[in-house]
This record gives sequence, structure tokens and C-alpha cells, in this order.
Amino acid sequence: MTGEPGKPRKIIPITPEPKDGSPDYVPLFASEQKVYSRSIRGVFARWRWIMVFLTQLFFYGMPWLQWGERQMLLFDLEARRFYLFGLVLYPQDFIYLTGLLIISALALFLFTAVAGRLWCGFSCPQTVYTEIFVWIESKVEGDRSARMRIDKGGWTFEKIWKKSLKQFLWIALSLWTGFTFVGYFVPIRELGVELLALSGNWQIFWVLFYGFATYGNAGYMREQVCKYMCPYARFQSAMFDKDTMIVSYDAERGEGRGPRKKGSDYKAEGLGDCIDCKLCVQVCPVGIDIRNGLQYECIGCGLCIDACNSVMDKMEYPRGLIRLTTQNAVSKAWKHAQMIRRIFRPRVLIYTSVLVALSAAMIASLAMREPVKVDVIRDRAALSRIVAGGKLENVYRLQIMNATETEQNYRISAVGLDHLEVASEQEVTVGPAETRGIAVRLQIPYGSADPGSHTIHFNLDAVQAQGGRVSEKAVFLVPR
Repeated sequence: MTGEPGKPRKIIPITPEPKDGSPDYVPLFASEQKVYSRSIRGVFARWRWIMVFLTQLFFYGMPWLQWGERQMLLFDLEARRFYLFGLVLYPQDFIYLTGLLIISALALFLFTAVAGRLWCGFSCPQTVYTEIFVWIESKVEGDRSARMRIDKGGWTFEKIWKKSLKQFLWIALSLWTGFTFVGYFVPIRELGVELLALSGNWQIFWVLFYGFATYGNAGYMREQVCKYMCPYARFQSAMFDKDTMIVSYDAERGEGRGPRKKGSDYKAEGLGDCIDCKLCVQVCPVGIDIRNGLQYECIGCGLCIDACNSVMDKMEYPRGLIRLTTQNAVSKAWKHAQMIRRIFRPRVLIYTSVLVALSAAMIASLAMREPVKVDVIRDRAALSRIVAGGKLENVYRLQIMNATETEQNYRISAVGLDHLEVASEQEVTVGPAETRGIAVRLQIPYGSADPGSHTIHFNLDAVQAQGGRVSEKAVFLVPR
């Protein structure tokens, strides 16, 4: 910085900044390049579409199925009940949700230890909806080269109508997805009527919110969610080892890369089986080059395997230059049987044993689950009192929850003290999947029990053959 007093100062740069494109230029930020994935046919591509069909058939179809007079699968937040086929679960059954989450986590660990990111490549909602949105885009705008041409070109009539149609289909699918998602928490038929009448503010909000999330994640963010937002990509290395099946490139067989004519003696030229066609990169949904080795961005979809096998078939080379295998199998040239034997290693067997044990315990617990639940609450306004006839009385409130789909009649009794009797109504009727509170008065002859706190049990017997007996502990107070 130079200059004389009273005159404008002139700034002289010490080192000229390198221009964009020079070898010394390193940008601090580079915008994400859009991935134009190419469609391919093969075993893995076929299985991806099978999983898309199965997952979306379940997601979009399940809320419309009925079980008797109610929705088959419903998380009814307002009534605080969870309906699962013939089961009715209450907030007190939260342990089952915890068990389900633990089982899901162990299953994820098991599948990851065996075959890498199977969940990401075939069942993850982000992967599934991205596949659907890209399919809509390809049907409207054309194949990979056509989409690239449209995006790079100016705004023509063709570009306007194709982009508009694509956006309309994307938005329609996103809103229907949001509507279906909310239909798992609000009866979907009632939800449809409310939305048509523009009533139900929170329902409208969540339909729009989930629809917007689907539209943004699957339509625009796509692979960036897998790369930068999904935590699974970051900690997967903790679950991988050298015997985990991953999508791998056989560098020893493929290097060096280079084009050649079909039928030529390429080995004499020092070339490997890879013809450097880059088809494996073009079909990759996240735009990586699997030939650079295992990368955290790889979702294990196997489309590069289908692409490479199609090229190997055309060149009349053996398949498997890119294949689903393990690092040990590649480095030690194991045969398929050797690799499979190593998959059943102690780590996998432990995961499997724990998963089977937890699943069996949860199924057994659900099968033996009592169809009725009882909570006993003491009346704090009158802990103990003497009533007419020389009786000592304690008052309780019983919360009876009928976990069945039919109306139930229950008979109330109490045991634990001599001459203990129920002085209030002894039979109660509770509707299907209903919770009812009832006041219960217990009496004993005055002086028949020592002063203090005495343990008693309320017994609830179902009158119908379907029910059994439920016993709940309580305390009878005798004043001094």
C-alpha cells in the first residue's frame, strides 16, 4: 500500500492471484455437479426395481386395508393407540417399539457385516424415491444424453413443456406420498375427506411438509443426501471388515486400462480387461468410479456390475471384472465356495444368534400378552374412612384397558385380607379397544386388621371365554 499524505492511496498486490484453470488454482468451494445416471439392464437393476415395487406396494397400499371396522395399520396419536393387524398397543406397550428398534438395528448390523450397504442400494427410501423420480425424468426428457442436451441448451418450447410436465408429475407424486404418510397417523379415509374440505390444519401442514421433503430429496438433492447427510455412510466402516461382501473392481485383472479392438491380443500390448469405457461411472447413481477402490459414497447397488458384465459379454471376456465379493477373496484369489464359508464367521454368527433370540422373545411376549391391562390409583382425598355398618373403607380408581377388538365384561374382586369385599359395582363393561375408569370401594369390618399398610390384590376376571385373570397389586390402609 503506497501513497502520499492527502492523495488517494494505491493498493499493489504482493502476489498476483492465479486465474481459474491455472495449475496453482485451488477453489475453496466447488458446486456439486449434477449426476446424469444412465439406465442399464441386468440382475442388480432388476432386483432394484423389484424392491421399488414391493416397498411402494406396501407403503401406498397398507393404509387402505381394513381390519374389521378400522384401518389395519394405524398409529392413532390422538387416541394414543397403535393398531397392528389384530393387535391393539397402548403407550404402556412402548417396550415393544423399543424391541422393534433394537431388532432393526441388529438386522442392519448383520446385513452390513455380511453384504455391505444392501439397505442403501435396494430399500432405503432415499434410494427408492430417487429411482422413481429419475425414471419419471427419463420418460419425459429422454435418456442420459437427451437430458444433458436439454439442460445445457437454451429455453426452447421443447425444454419448457418437458420440464413443466416433469415438475407436475414430481409434485403430484410428492403430495400423494405426503398424504399416504400422514394416513398412517390419521385414518386415511377421514384424512381424504378433511383435505377435500380444507379442514385439519396440522394434517395439511404435514402432508405438505413430507411432500416437500420427498420432492427436494428425491428430485434435486438425490445422491447428496447419501454423501453428506446420511450418517450411515460415515460409520459403515466400523461394521466392515475384509470378509464383508462389497462391490469391488479386480485391479490385477483390469489394469492397465485402455481401448482396443475386439479380438485383438491386448495382453501383448500390456493392457488388462478394462477397456476404459467409463460405463460403470455413467450408470452409478452417486457418480463415483468404483475402479478407484472402496469409497464411502458407494451405496452397493451393483449397477456398475451389470454395466461391466454387459461390456465383458460384448468383448467376449470373462464376467466379474467388477463383482460383489470380499477384499480377502480378491487379494487371495479365493474361489466362490471359500468366500461363502468365510462369510459365516464368528461375528456374523453372534449377530444372528442375538437377533434370533430377541425376535423369538418379542414374538413370545406378544403371543402371551394379556388382552386387558389394569392400573390402580388410590383416592388421595379419602385414604381410609369408617362408613355405616361399622366398616372400614378404602377407595380406589381402576383404569381398565381393553386390548381386544370386541366388547368385554369383567368381574372385579379383591383378596389379601380377611372379610375383604367389594362394596361398589362388581362387573364392568369395556368397549373394544377402549379405556374406562371406574371407582371401586373396598371394605373390611372395623378392627379385623391391625393398623398399618396391608398388601392386597385386585383380580379382574373376563366373563367371556376369550379372557383370563389379571391381578394388580395395591395397598389397604388401616388407621391407628
